[in-house]
Amino acid sequence: MGRAPETRKQALVKLAWVGIWLVYLGAPVSDLADGGHGVLVTTAAALGLAAFVLAYLALVFLRTNAREKPEQWVYAVLVAQTGLSALLSATLGKSWLVLFVYVAVACGAALPFRESRWAVPAVTAVLAAIGASVDSGGDLYPALIIPALLGGFAMVGVKQLVRTMRELREARETVAQLAATEERLRLARDLHDLLGHSLSLITLKSELAGRMLPDRPDDAAEQVADIEKVSRQALVDVREAVSGYRRPTLTAELAGARTALASAGVTARVHADGPPPGLAPEAEGALAWALREAVTNVVRHSGAATCVVALETAGGLATLTVSDDGRGPGDDLEPGNGLTGLTERLILAGGTLRTDRSGDGGFVLRASVPLDPAPVGAEGGRAGGGRE
Repeated sequence: MGRAPETRKQALVKLAWVGIWLVYLGAPVSDLADGGHGVLVTTAAALGLAAFVLAYLALVFLRTNAREKPEQWVYAVLVAQTGLSALLSATLGKSWLVLFVYVAVACGAALPFRESRWAVPAVTAVLAAIGASVDSGGDLYPALIIPALLGGFAMVGVKQLVRTMRELREARETVAQLAATEERLRLARDLHDLLGHSLSLITLKSELAGRMLPDRPDDAAEQVADIEKVSRQALVDVREAVSGYRRPTLTAELAGARTALASAGVTARVHADGPPPGLAPEAEGALAWALREAVTNVVRHSGAATCVVALETAGGLATLTVSDDGRGPGDDLEPGNGLTGLTERLILAGGTLRTDRSGDGGFVLRASVPLDPAPVGAEGGRAGGGRE
């Protein structure tokens, strides 16, 4: 329901459900079969009835699922059906009054509600007027007035139900697309942050090992061993990110930050030991990603000699600050993919991200996330750094 037939089988099934109600045309068919009319009248009436049935099937079959405003031919067909019903009923007798019921149903199926709510009663009124003249006994047309009204408005309800089903199906498809898009964004953010950090560290250690090789092969071998560890861990992280289980911790990222900064020859001043009390796992993960991104950018872009990492809690917020004394940001301070993805992570955790120039002319990043309402009994340092 709510979807146009897409295959021949679906079209035949729908046509069968529409056509089954034609059984109530038995009265006019019996009137023709009784032979009470001349050959010319019978032939003309049979052709008119066939044209009426084809028009009815076309309207109900084609217009029930339609969402656009009806074309002009729809109104023309409905007017023609009404005129044909009036002509056949007035000339052939009360057995043909049942055609008006089908006209009312066609109005409900083919017209929008603001028009069908008037068209159905109008067709019923025409039925009552002609029935009063051709059925002097009054035993037939009252029995058709209620079916005409109920059938017409029932089809209006069916069309409304079809529209609702269509909107629900479209909404479900939209939700599925949004979920897929969000998963792609999550995966892109994770892979960018994971591989950016790991590959930067591998590059640094490879360059360091290359400089050590001629004179200090033992130290070079140690760097190569570190490269192997980093690459293996990167592989594990990527697998976890793809599986959706990756959630870094502040403790691990603080240790990784010290290692990465030391390998790059940057003096690290870390004023934090781990997550403060009251920090939810989602918020801790967002700060851990912020620390990873900030340190990666210090190593790759800043040319800094010193990097300060601090974590403090105040005003119900935990704030991570990473700042360096290297090359500061450009005048436009345009964020790259890393900072854009980091902003999205923090927003999902209810936090914020701010970037600026540090007091030493370098770059500072501040990432803040809310703490749980429970009292927090720890003090941290300050936050900053990152520019990608």
